[in-house]
Parts: sequence; C-alpha cells; structure tokens
Amino acid sequence: MPISPLVISVIAIISLGLFGLPIGHSMIVATIVYLLLTGADLDTAAEQISNGLFNSYVLLAIPLFILAADLMNIGSLTDRLLRFCLVLVGRFRGGLGHVNVVANMIFAGMSGSAIADAVGIGRIITGMMAKDGRYPIAYAGAITASAAIIGPIIPPSIPMVLYALISDTSIGFLFLGGFVPGVLFGLGFMIMNSIISRRRNYPVEAPIPLKEIPKITVSAFPALLLPVILLFGIYGGVMTPTEGAAAAAFYALFASTVLYRAVTWKQLYEAVLTSGKATTSIGMLIAGAIAFNYVITVENIPNQLSRFLAGFDLSPAGFLLLVNILLLALGCLLEGSTILLVIVPIFIPTIKALGIDPVHFGVVVVVNTMIGLLTPPYGLLLFVLANMTKQPLSAIVREAMPFIAMAILVLVLITAFPDLVLWLPRLWGYKG
Repeated sequence: MPISPLVISVIAIISLGLFGLPIGHSMIVATIVYLLLTGADLDTAAEQISNGLFNSYVLLAIPLFILAADLMNIGSLTDRLLRFCLVLVGRFRGGLGHVNVVANMIFAGMSGSAIADAVGIGRIITGMMAKDGRYPIAYAGAITASAAIIGPIIPPSIPMVLYALISDTSIGFLFLGGFVPGVLFGLGFMIMNSIISRRRNYPVEAPIPLKEIPKITVSAFPALLLPVILLFGIYGGVMTPTEGAAAAAFYALFASTVLYRAVTWKQLYEAVLTSGKATTSIGMLIAGAIAFNYVITVENIPNQLSRFLAGFDLSPAGFLLLVNILLLALGCLLEGSTILLVIVPIFIPTIKALGIDPVHFGVVVVVNTMIGLLTPPYGLLLFVLANMTKQPLSAIVREAMPFIAMAILVLVLITAFPDLVLWLPRLWGYKG
C-alpha cells in the first residue's frame, strides 16, 4: 500500500527537525514535497506565504510588541518597576519572590512575551534574590521562569495575536479574556512562594522608609503608565491592537530616551537589531505554518477530525479535557508557536460544532502553551534560566515543580469555569 503524500510530508518535518533544521524551514520543505508528490504547482507555497504574511494587518503587532519589550529592557524602566514592587510586597516573608511575580505581572502589560520578561526582569531579580545567599540561585531561577509565563496571558499577548490569526477571533476580546487568568496565576505563584518561604525560612526584606515611597512611586510612574495607555487606548476604541503595539513601542522609546535618559545610541541599535532577529525567527515560523496549513486544508484534516470526534459524542467539557491533556503533552516536546500555528487550527471546526466559545478556547490554548515553556524536557524558559543562573537544568526543574502544579491548577479552573475568562470581555460588550 503506497504511503500518502501527507504522511511523507509529516515524516519530512520530523526528520528535518531531528537533523536541526528550524521548524519553520522544515514545514516549508515539507509543503514543497507535498506539492511535488501531488503534481500541484510549486508556486502555491510561495503564494500562500505571501498572501498570509502580507495581507494580515494583525501580524504587524508582533514585531512592534517585541521592539517595545527590548526598548524597556535597555532603559531603566525595569529597575524602577522593581523598586516600586519592593514597596508593594517586599516586606513579606519571601518578599523578593513576591516582587518577582508582581514585577512580571506589571511587565506583562507591556511586552506580551515570556522570553522578553525572563531575560529583562529575570536577569536583575535573580541577581537580587541570590545576593549574599538569601535565596538558592536555583529557586530564584525557577520562580523567575514561572512568573515569566504570566507575560503572554495578561494583555497584550503575542501568542493571542497568533491565535487570532488562525481562528479569526477578536484580539481585543482575547486580550481581555486573559486578564483574570493572568491575575490568578500571579496570586497562585505568590501563595506558593509564601508556603515555600515559610517552610524554608527565607528572609524578610527591610521595609522601605515611608518618606521614600512617594519618590519611588513618582519615579516608576512613567513605566506604570504604559499598560494603562495601551489597554485604555485599545478598549476605548482609540486604536486597534496593532496601532496599540506601535504606540507601546513609541512610548517605550520616549520613556527610555527622553523621560529617563537611560539609553545610549549603541544600546538603541542593539535593541533594534535584537528585536529584528526575534521577529525574523517568528516570521519564518509563521511562514512555514501558513504553507503547511495549506496542506492540512487540502487534505481536509480539520473537518475529518471533527467528524471523528463526533463519533465519540464528546461534551464540550470532555473535549476541552482532551485538548488540555494533548496540549500539555505536546508542550513537553514542541515550541508554543508551533502548537498554535499547526496543531490548534485543526480543532477550530470542532469547537464551533460543539458550541465552545472561541475566546475561552483561545485563552485555554495560550495558557497550555505557556505551561509548556516550563515543562521538561523542552521547556524553553527552563533552558533560558539555567543558562542565565549557570545552574543544572535538573535543579531548576526540581524547584519549578510546585509552580508548575499551581499553573495546572489554574488551567483546570479556567477550563471548568469559562466565566473566569469571559466575564471581562462581556463587561466590555462581547456577545459570545
């Protein structure tokens, strides 16, 4: 029995990936292989990529959010935010752990990227926590990696932009849907940090004198203003999410260079170069996914899966449970953007058939992919923090396990209770 062109193209992706070719390139090659085997016009691959990349206004938000995050990292915004967080939660047991989480929650309203948060705030806060042996460096790395996943859940969010691209769902309502789950993650991680800190007797930070609090707050105010401008601009109807991303990048540049005067020309050049490289990497992945999604569409995989699952007579709750298990397993092996762009589109017809709200499903999917950044063996944030702290990966994983458990608990809550996701979008007029 001959092997179908689809199977051969999937084997090509896996094989090329194992040989070290980036997944975006692998999907483009696999698409060309499929077109060759089916006798289709090879120009179709280029046509799909061109139409997908250049006709999608929403994709412009991704490089702009990346640039905004890089500009904030080179300025003194991060330092000022950390000082402000010390005022808020530094006086409790395990205070620097709480500062880590709260700072990531605030920074999440600016960057939309877990890696940007881990590299930006993470580099500073892990040093603060490990200074003079106050916290084990592996624990500092673990809580930093865990807190960083809040970034793409609280709006704005690059993964939600990708989900909106493949599902035709409103980015604005997706952003709103992520707010309550993001706060739940923050509270959950702070509870876990409190429990561990009391058990291990981690230190209490010296309270900041009252006379210094107004000065610290005023100093951090321009940085704190960015998420306010961004979110009220989008939900107030003043700007689209893409225009909001441009406004975020401009404001980050303005705050870093004019208000704080903390950026040199060399730093600015390096920030633009770094964001350009990150954008190119994501762009190639999106291009590969767009090309290979043509293969999936031609083979009618989404509708076939929908009919297959219909035979099991799954309820919406049963389907969501199945998707959570599958995505958590895939998150151990695949990068989140790959899951969003290649795997998730297959589920879209099924959620429509089952009456599952696309905003709720989108937030659940994004949360799954963020947890995947923490789960071994592939968890990208684990590698980033292991490299940053010079600790064995096993030590970071061991310290991160309680936070992974808490993240899964929050995932269960938002899956079982859709109103945790949909309450805020409905408050702003969502009819779903």
